[in-house]
Amino acid sequence: MASIEEKVEEHYKKILDELGIRHYGKTESINRTITDALRSADSKSGGSGNNYPDIQLLLENKTARRIPVMIEAKGLKNRLEKISKSGQIELITYYEKDSKRKDGTIQHHAGDANYSSIMNYAVNGAVHYANAILDSRGYTEVIAIGINGTQMNADGSVQDAECRAYYISEKNNRVPKHIPELDKGWSLLKADNLDRFFAMLDKMTLTEKELEDLRQRTETALETKIKSIHQSLYDNPKLRTALTTNEKLYLFCGLIMVGLTTKGVAPLDVNQFTGNDDQEDNDSTIIITRIRSFLKKKKCGDDKIRMILDLLQPVFKKETLWRPVNGESILKSLFKQVKQDIIPCLESNLHLDFTGKILNSLGDWVHIENDRENDVVLTPRYVTTLMAKLARTNMDSFVWDRAMGSAGFLVSAMDIMIKDAQAKIHDQKELEKKITNIKEHQLLGVEILGNIYILAVLNMILMGDGSSNIYNGDGHDYNNETGKFPATVFLLNPPYSADGKGFNFVQEALEKMTSGYACVLIQENAGSGNGLPYTKKILEKNTLCASVHMSDIFCGKSSVQTAIYVFQVARPHEVDDMVIFIDFSNDGYARQNRKKSSQEVNLRDADHAAERYAEVEAIVLGKKPRTQYYTEENGLVIRDTVSLNGNDWTFAQHKVIDTMPTEEDFRKTVADYLAWKVSQAIKGDGGYGV
Repeated sequence: MASIEEKVEEHYKKILDELGIRHYGKTESINRTITDALRSADSKSGGSGNNYPDIQLLLENKTARRIPVMIEAKGLKNRLEKISKSGQIELITYYEKDSKRKDGTIQHHAGDANYSSIMNYAVNGAVHYANAILDSRGYTEVIAIGINGTQMNADGSVQDAECRAYYISEKNNRVPKHIPELDKGWSLLKADNLDRFFAMLDKMTLTEKELEDLRQRTETALETKIKSIHQSLYDNPKLRTALTTNEKLYLFCGLIMVGLTTKGVAPLDVNQFTGNDDQEDNDSTIIITRIRSFLKKKKCGDDKIRMILDLLQPVFKKETLWRPVNGESILKSLFKQVKQDIIPCLESNLHLDFTGKILNSLGDWVHIENDRENDVVLTPRYVTTLMAKLARTNMDSFVWDRAMGSAGFLVSAMDIMIKDAQAKIHDQKELEKKITNIKEHQLLGVEILGNIYILAVLNMILMGDGSSNIYNGDGHDYNNETGKFPATVFLLNPPYSADGKGFNFVQEALEKMTSGYACVLIQENAGSGNGLPYTKKILEKNTLCASVHMSDIFCGKSSVQTAIYVFQVARPHEVDDMVIFIDFSNDGYARQNRKKSSQEVNLRDADHAAERYAEVEAIVLGKKPRTQYYTEENGLVIRDTVSLNGNDWTFAQHKVIDTMPTEEDFRKTVADYLAWKVSQAIKGDGGYGV
């Protein structure tokens, strides 16, 4: 069947004419910003050719708010849009294996970009154009519309015209939001209706579930791309032995710093690398200079800048990295990949533990030096978020972590605090002031390992706080700054090799708090006696509120069974205080052993994981759960007291096993026995004849 694309285009242009809406064709220009954005982006086929949307609009209301509209037409059956298996509008994909032409030559190599969805489907092409405009930073919101049709009427009009429209904005992290009203007609695009239409768009925000799905997709994409870059390092025989694991971490951190967009410092561009073959003037000196500027603009103190540069400079000065081969240094080629693949994942407002992903990704290839001694196991983000909520974190909290790793707990707490502020503060200036205060003054972390500490600094810099309260030191001894910090929320996943399985960190921290809550992820048997004497001391001044038996959250990284213990600070535990015990071993997630899996997702929501986490949160906080996965009736929730000895905190210690058989047990046993006898008779076994 021949395509009727031109007729589809004419059909919708006629609708626009009837509505009195100014529109632009393929070769027309709305303005230089949009034209340049379309010209500079990759074409729909991935080349350097221009992008030509079939129809373009620029909506402008009475307050001069402008939103471009990109419309792409197709004229074949089932060409309106293509949705991926994960439910997203499919854009660029990648070939999983080599494909050959009929003559045996390679047509596509494994890993090559596949632009077929953008080229062949209307909505997908329109979204490609929309993203090109957002990339130019001239606009923060665009509407993408796909139109299609397959059959003509006798008068030459399109019989089965179809349309699907999406709102794509930076505020929604470019996740397309469907606009069903435009699918039915375009009257909302008339000038008189734009204020109403824009008000509708303002209400189109991501739900918590959509945000969580986006976080997981972004984390997966980030992890996959980091592994790809690290594979290229591993495959280079010069680099395989030239860089230690720590140096790879530093290399990634430095390249990310110079690639990020920062107010007052333009991000480094690939064409700024000179490829000079000189000890004093080469690609490494360009990077080091830019890192120093980046840190200053992020308001890092001189001591912090000096410490970071002391870690990074020896790596970037390695001759293997900066000396050009055929006019290009390894630093330049690596930066290309980071700029193209990593930076887009980082420049969002998702508040992810990015550097934790970097550390975990590199850890798949090589173990961190002394990781057994230092217990470097990073807490998954969905767990850090749960724990921050269980500790009653809000916009006025002062949150600290005395063994912070890559600052995952602080990132999750910051996200919750900012969202709480956005919900409660309606004056924009007041809100901005509060968010700045949260980032700069209400978070504190200490990390003893220099290689992990720099990841925490980068994490917090990405969040925008300049890492003003992030310190490199021993969590036990680093009291100069922590003693002045009015902590109300304590979050921790301590090193389990420390005294009391890490409860020494907890007891010391709670001694310095006068109010609030603490939430600790720790080896579960620390609560059954292995955490003594610290667990007993903790109860003398603090109340154990909840004990949550966790699932295998460190699958592939550690086989330790963990639990979350929640405390109310500065209220001595009384012998008749009720404690909530929850068996959370089935948290709804399916996990693969990362070491055995490919670079695909090793975490999958198999059974309402988001709802299960929300239910545990509600139970611990004393709220009414919306679901009933964990109840006293099914034995997954127990309310019981504990002694003041600090050695009976685990779920298993309070689970009562009923050994008295019931009548139902008897009936089932008899039924099973009779079924077995019948099966034997049918087979001719058990002494029965055929």
